[in-house]
Amino acid sequence: MTTPRRAAVGQPIPDFSLPGVDGHIYNTADDRGHILVIDFWSAECPVSERYDPYLQGFADAYGPKGVKLLAVDSNVYDRPRMIKHAIEERKIRFPILRDEGNVVADLYEAVTTPHIFVADAGGILRYRGHIDDTNFRRKEPTINYLEEVVDALLFGNETPVAETSPFGCTINRARV
Repeated sequence: MTTPRRAAVGQPIPDFSLPGVDGHIYNTADDRGHILVIDFWSAECPVSERYDPYLQGFADAYGPKGVKLLAVDSNVYDRPRMIKHAIEERKIRFPILRDEGNVVADLYEAVTTPHIFVADAGGILRYRGHIDDTNFRRKEPTINYLEEVVDALLFGNETPVAETSPFGCTINRARV
């Protein structure tokens, strides 16, 4: 038995297929040719909730430029009804995918919600980390890593940063 490939910056992303809350099956291999942003997300995390309006605006602004945003919910405590309620209440239109058993979170070594991963149009992971530089002490961002990375990729440039420390709620994983 082979060990699954982990998500490493500079390497191809581990492809996955997951069901969306909308009933559609999403496969990252189908997104080649687009910059792909994967956001590990949770319906119960207040940090994810705080970023939802920003991420919806990001998806609206960058979608026409060839950027796709997929949110992956790996939190064992998020139930379908809770997720659907959060989507409606927060007016989320980007896809929310359900990662039962934390398989994708484990492949990507995602630890928080949000935890952002950006792959270029060829499927190479170019960034992993936080959306911006906020933390417990810094409430307002001074740097938006996500936009800096995506803008660089859109212009065919090297990304200004490859990895930052994620900030948010811990992903509650299923116990085996």
